[in-house]
Amino acid sequence: MSYQALYRKFRPAEFDEVKGQEHIVTTLQNQIKNNRIGHAYLFCGTRGTGKTTIAKIFAKAVNCENPVDGSPCGECETCKRIANGSSMNVIEIDAASNNGVDHIREIVEEVSYSPAEGKYKVYIIDEVHMLSIGAFNALLKTLEEPPSYVIFILATTESHKIPITILSRCQRYDFKRIGIDTITNRLQDLMERESLSVEPKALRYVAKAADGSMRDALSLLEQCLAFHYGETLTYEMALDVLGAVDQSVFSKLLRLVLDQNISGAIALLDEAIMQGREMSQFVVDFVWYLRNLMLVSTNDDVEEFLDISADNLAMMKEEAGLVDMDTIMWYIRVFSELSDKLRHTSNKRIFIEMTLIKLCRPAMDQNDDSTKARIKALEQQIEKGIVVQAGSASAVQGQSADSGPKKELPKAVPDDIKQVVSRWSGLIGEALQPMKMYMQQANLSLAEDGSLLVVLPDGSASDYFIEHEDNRQKLKEMIALQVEKDVAITFRSLQETESFEQNYVDLSQIIQFDIEEIDSEEETE
Repeated sequence: MSYQALYRKFRPAEFDEVKGQEHIVTTLQNQIKNNRIGHAYLFCGTRGTGKTTIAKIFAKAVNCENPVDGSPCGECETCKRIANGSSMNVIEIDAASNNGVDHIREIVEEVSYSPAEGKYKVYIIDEVHMLSIGAFNALLKTLEEPPSYVIFILATTESHKIPITILSRCQRYDFKRIGIDTITNRLQDLMERESLSVEPKALRYVAKAADGSMRDALSLLEQCLAFHYGETLTYEMALDVLGAVDQSVFSKLLRLVLDQNISGAIALLDEAIMQGREMSQFVVDFVWYLRNLMLVSTNDDVEEFLDISADNLAMMKEEAGLVDMDTIMWYIRVFSELSDKLRHTSNKRIFIEMTLIKLCRPAMDQNDDSTKARIKALEQQIEKGIVVQAGSASAVQGQSADSGPKKELPKAVPDDIKQVVSRWSGLIGEALQPMKMYMQQANLSLAEDGSLLVVLPDGSASDYFIEHEDNRQKLKEMIALQVEKDVAITFRSLQETESFEQNYVDLSQIIQFDIEEIDSEEETE
């Protein structure tokens, strides 16, 4: 006999063999035992959860000559014919390729003929949501009032696409995603029957990768076994074949991002790609890792929600202390958006690298989440005694507070200047060229008289404002509209030989901190 795929070889032949859908199996068995069989059923659920399998078992059970407790005996001629596909009483239709009105009209005409053998004619229509509107309309009347010997079983992965007129005429059964433990136990049982050696950890990883689908789990396991045929399938082998990444890699990636180590993060990504890891799956798995980290951060007793080893759990609890909840949720949102983008692009690597750089340099992003990340990074750097240099989104790693002279921070910054600094990006967006270009080159500081100091590179940028009163006035008017008050501005030119970092305080770097207001300072005096 030719080789059969595992999911075909071990497809359940009776209700007792079905795993993970006990709520549906019990209901159908009770209907058969009590002779309360419906005329139309709708099986809804994700792929590989047993919709077609249960439909076939149900078709055998209602026609079985010697049913046992609501299940088919599997021994009578009727059961055997249905099992090998030769029965005229069970008609399977793939709506994806037979979705026209003519195909449904043929069914409607056939329904008028009673079964040549057995009690019922069972029509199993798979992927029924693919039928056209005309086909649904042609089926409608027959589905509502079929002959007593006809049963319709409609199966779909997208029930929301089915007209309400069809839904209202069917008994609906929702198939759940099968749990990891259930899939693992089933795989273990099948491997023992096949006399194949597989590590329990490898089976559990395959079960997790199947995402609730028993059929996918068997296909993935078969792929791993074929690659390492004749060997004991280990966890590392399964990772290698499926292009997956061990959790320790994600732990290392997270620490590199938190340390704002762009080169290290890019190198780790490059290593994963060179090992043949699938990039879209890499992103999805990292989101799952962040989800686990989020749960660990919220509660100590989350072992039941996490499918990880005790060692990995201990490591995640340590990492939970390194990153706050807002940052984790920001990372999840960023990588979830990235996962959607990767479906529609051929430049996956570039998009992942861009995202890693953005997370390592929160100053590049202007949304609220990245702002919180910048504040958190700056607070951590100050706690470590690292100098926050102007013109950079992050501190220079390893530079201590007393490693060199730095410009003294102001004791207070007026509230209106704070507003201007925080809204500078928005002002740039409203400006027209060439003012926009020159504003992008400007650095913001505080003048000796307490006014806003705009420092511009020597040349055309500084000349544009310093030598032209109307340009200065336009900028002042833009600022006045933003903060609703007149703000004094001083313009200064920065020579090529000068360093802004050494001579001025960059307000864009310190404005995130709680600097006391001038009024409050005067009150304390």
